[in-house]
Amino acid sequence: MPAADAIDWPAVHAEALGLLVRYLRIDTTNPPGAEAPAARLLGAALEADGIECEYVETAPGREAVAARLRASGGAGGEPALLLANHLDVVPAEAEAWTEPPFGGVVRDGRIHGRGAVDMKGCGVMQLTAARLLRRRRVPLRRDLVFLAVPDEEAGSIRGMRWILRHRPDLLEGVGFALNEGGSGLTDFAGREARLFMPTVGEKSVAWLRLRASGAPGHGSLPHADNAAVRLLRALLRLADWERGLTFSPATAALTERLTAAGVLPAGREALEAALRSDPAAHAMFAHTLNVTIVESGVKANVIPSAAEAVLDCRLLPGETLEGWIGAVRERIGDPLVEVLPEGRDVYGVPPSDPGGELFLAIRETVSAAFEDAPVVPGLAPLATDNRFLREIGVAAYGFIPCLLSAGERAGFHAHDEYLSVANFETGCELTYEIARRFCGREEAD
Repeated sequence: MPAADAIDWPAVHAEALGLLVRYLRIDTTNPPGAEAPAARLLGAALEADGIECEYVETAPGREAVAARLRASGGAGGEPALLLANHLDVVPAEAEAWTEPPFGGVVRDGRIHGRGAVDMKGCGVMQLTAARLLRRRRVPLRRDLVFLAVPDEEAGSIRGMRWILRHRPDLLEGVGFALNEGGSGLTDFAGREARLFMPTVGEKSVAWLRLRASGAPGHGSLPHADNAAVRLLRALLRLADWERGLTFSPATAALTERLTAAGVLPAGREALEAALRSDPAAHAMFAHTLNVTIVESGVKANVIPSAAEAVLDCRLLPGETLEGWIGAVRERIGDPLVEVLPEGRDVYGVPPSDPGGELFLAIRETVSAAFEDAPVVPGLAPLATDNRFLREIGVAAYGFIPCLLSAGERAGFHAHDEYLSVANFETGCELTYEIARRFCGREEAD
């Protein structure tokens, strides 16, 4: 039976914060990743509570850590819950940061560091939930699996994709997953609001390479077939491409809920204007296309015969890579500009059920703590490891359970990433309660 005493949350918060600070001080910049020390740190914390861990090497210096809390009394017929997170972080330009990105500095109520939000902070929230379930001897009606993986920030080839291909036994019986992707918000579409938006689906990654060709020549002479100019014209046509907003059944339901709650304005014109005013909201309703790399030329006085650019495109659920490439080629309208895929992602995977068991547990838990805040299913404009889990039939949801401010959300992949101490503490409490509510047997209540 679970311990009858109340949880000493101040003590739990302090312990979890100390672990997060140590975690942030481990540089897991990807590339190269080198996540093994971070996996060992998290594993040691689990092992301190008697939770057996397995360290899985996916490449030299790169490890995942996995642990499983078994259902009580030989039960376990119900699908297991996976708490999934990633160990790696994107690069940080230290000279542009106010605090050192790998210093783990806590100052003025903020936890500073690369990974504080994306997603070491969330990983510690999940780990804390697993530790408390074991520490308090909560009877479980389903297994709970903790999995921290490398390489999410570079496509998961040595991370979740590797696990699914080489060690699927680690996910045996898993039917539900909780990962990153959504959160609570203090504003949406340019309006102040308190709402929570666990994501039930996400966009696919479609990196494209444009390759323009032309005739080389001497830079001193008039020239009408410059590959660089041809490429620039193609890029400008794409930049000026008005594609409109797309309302899927899921996002249409989202806007209806938020309009009813007074978060979004009524009327199609006003609604679309509000959505376009906020890049994060806009991205939920449109394929996005951004130029990230442009390359051409070898010398100032040599007209190049080739020029290339890379586009970062994110596609709404239901779009195929081939269909999108065809649309891009048609928009460019120049047969001398090739459009080539830079790798493949997961396409056409349906979203998880917004009325499913885990989503309802999230809604019940959050609504009990924030009675006035709507809890609505959202679409992640970015890609997470949830897309690979959904592909194999796992009901996967993206949710960091705290109210992230605009400043905290702006830290994703940017300078001065931070998570407030208050949000971290809230996240620890809500993650534990979601896991307890979803996995615990009735006598644990």
